[in-house]
Amino acid sequence: MGDFIGAVDQGTTSTRFIVFDHDGRPVAKHQLEHEQLLPRAGWVEHNPLEIWDRTQTVIGSALGQAGIASSDLDAIGVTNQRETAIVWDRHTGRPFHNAIVWQDTRTDSIAKALDADGRGDVIRHKAGLPPATYFSAGKVQWMLEHVDGLRAAAERGDALFGTPDSWVVWNLTGGPEGGVHTTDVTNASRTMLMDLTTLDWDDELLGFFGIPRAMLPSISSSSDTTAFGTTTAPRGGAPVPITGVLGDQQAATVGQVCFEPGEAKNTYGTGNFLLLNTGEELVRSSNGLLTTVAYRFGDAKPVYALEGSIAVTGSAVQWLRDQLGIISGASEVETLAASVDDTGGVYFVPAFSGLFAPYWRSDARGAIVGLSRFNTNAHLARATLEAICYQSRDVVDAMAADSGVALTCLKVDGGITANRLCMQLQADVLGVPVSKPVVPETTALGAAYAAGLATGFWSGTDELRTKWAEDERWEPRWSDAQRRDGYAGWQKAVQRTLGWVDVE
Repeated sequence: MGDFIGAVDQGTTSTRFIVFDHDGRPVAKHQLEHEQLLPRAGWVEHNPLEIWDRTQTVIGSALGQAGIASSDLDAIGVTNQRETAIVWDRHTGRPFHNAIVWQDTRTDSIAKALDADGRGDVIRHKAGLPPATYFSAGKVQWMLEHVDGLRAAAERGDALFGTPDSWVVWNLTGGPEGGVHTTDVTNASRTMLMDLTTLDWDDELLGFFGIPRAMLPSISSSSDTTAFGTTTAPRGGAPVPITGVLGDQQAATVGQVCFEPGEAKNTYGTGNFLLLNTGEELVRSSNGLLTTVAYRFGDAKPVYALEGSIAVTGSAVQWLRDQLGIISGASEVETLAASVDDTGGVYFVPAFSGLFAPYWRSDARGAIVGLSRFNTNAHLARATLEAICYQSRDVVDAMAADSGVALTCLKVDGGITANRLCMQLQADVLGVPVSKPVVPETTALGAAYAAGLATGFWSGTDELRTKWAEDERWEPRWSDAQRRDGYAGWQKAVQRTLGWVDVE
């Protein structure tokens, strides 16, 4: 048995590889960004070959940094941006098109058509998802309709579809030379193509999108000793088994050891993702949340979750930096926002690609409201942080309505948790404590945990619980009246964003 577990974290803006020891502590990591391709308004793409190149580089660099060989790794886990769709040639490994990213809205008319004729209700019931541009199936349909020769290749079985976990695993295990084409239940549950009860691809759902079954990966448990194959000697080292795969938000749920029903975590990344463990019970949402698979370890029953997905949180801070130029680095937003006591009446609803949970309105667009001549860039910076918190409040309220479980404490992770003002505002807006763990890389950690559980590197979830430790906690400071009035203003601001884009 090796002394370490490695985790590939293939995210929306970057790919990283982290090496963890038996205590779940990172001993080495390397991270590289990849280009965000924006060919036209509402379109977001990545180059899959660039992602694969970055993956190889970060694995080699992290191992070199730690001074260890691949033979020192007991196993590798993989986690990934979930709904991003990649279609490639089985024989050459060349993508037929750039990856279409989860934020992309070009499939709006496909999603609308599904709801217009009742197919949307079938998708909601079987897949636990509303028809939306967010999920992968519409993106695959779009490629089949727009890429020359792709449909014929797909019918022949020459074109493979996968979310980035499948792409990375296929390449790590040999690519055109026998690469393993598989995914896990958590990623499969984000396609609109998997039945949540059978945990298999559903022919009726495939028919809705005209997707040939031959394109699809096999579906495995999230933690499995054989399903994901073995790496072909990375950087000349020894082969390593891949034994864990989880979509990024489910991985963070595992990394935050939310193994009991009622336990919840919120990840602050490009977007925000709040997951509530509902146990082996499949809770269907009537409040705009997603029903999803939280994880499945080995042959055990699947564990389900309710999820609230928010499209724009951390990327709103990037927008202040890259498009408006009012900060030169993301860390500056805290200083700027802290220079004023409140937002001066400003609300910013960053609905750049519509609103996700609990609204699911692709016709919404971003709005800054409540402006007067008094307002400055500091008020906008603070309103941006409050927007992150209010969007999370929308989701928390919906979860309480669906599950009947009131949140008592919110476990948080992701980049924005370094922003202490934002975390304080989150506690203020929710009215419950906010708790951050010592190891902030919970997404990669969750993938490592899934891999290590399969090999016996860790004995079980009880042992993993002992690894979790709190780093920081924020208690609410706002009065009930402040919280009520602030949220009422937010709800008014959200209404101003709706119906901005005419959807065919």
